[in-house]
Amino acid sequence: MGLLKTALIGAAVYGAIKYITKKDEITGRSIVDDFQEKAPEWIDKAKGYKQDLENKFNSVEPDYTR
Repeated sequence: MGLLKTALIGAAVYGAIKYITKKDEITGRSIVDDFQEKAPEWIDKAKGYKQDLENKFNSVEPDYTR
């Protein structure tokens, strides 16, 4: 049973890798290529959100009177 399970998981991983690295016939790009192109933009957006949250929580004074 363990061998069959391992074979099925391996086949699923292999299929997923083939799918995300397959080049599109029209554009000649894969899902991985698109992800690599957009990743720096997403990182910059995440840094902006982080900075906004830090500013929001740092501007609130704690209430220790309770």
